[in-house]
Amino acid sequence: MTFLFPYVLFLHVMGAILAFGPTFAYSIMGAMGGREPQHANFALRVTAAIGTKLVYPLAIFQGVTGVGLILIGGVPLMSRPWLLVAIILYVMLLGYAFTVQRHTLHELIDMTSAPPPAGGAAAPGMPSPAASAGTTPAPAGPPPAMLALVRKIQRGGMFMGLTVIVIVFLMVVKPGR
Repeated sequence: MTFLFPYVLFLHVMGAILAFGPTFAYSIMGAMGGREPQHANFALRVTAAIGTKLVYPLAIFQGVTGVGLILIGGVPLMSRPWLLVAIILYVMLLGYAFTVQRHTLHELIDMTSAPPPAGGAAAPGMPSPAASAGTTPAPAGPPPAMLALVRKIQRGGMFMGLTVIVIVFLMVVKPGR
């Protein structure tokens, strides 16, 4: 069965590229959505769609092909600490992505799906509806709860990106072999 090893390795490497490569573009999409608030919800929904249709299934596929490589190659896990650490990090990464990050992203999508409240900010150079009615205008910018979710997603994205980098490092360098 060792003849399968190079084919499963190919699937494993291609799966890693396709699963985790797009995640490094999420920060670009998020920043663009932040600069163009009218498109922020769309950017969030694109990010969620890429995650659901590409990243999550292929991230699970990584585990399947990884187990295949271990079984086909007869790899003794206990003598490969770098591999054990990479597997633990992978399980932690998936756990965080499927629970915390995914939930927070969908919470932000829900929060940005509704139009801004009436009496909010007006177009530049125009008085706000609240000002013309003689009331105090609404504060400018997104609500604090939304900013907290954005920061949580950013921190989670940095954590996951660094974790992927560490896993790739361990898989390629195999320190302490």
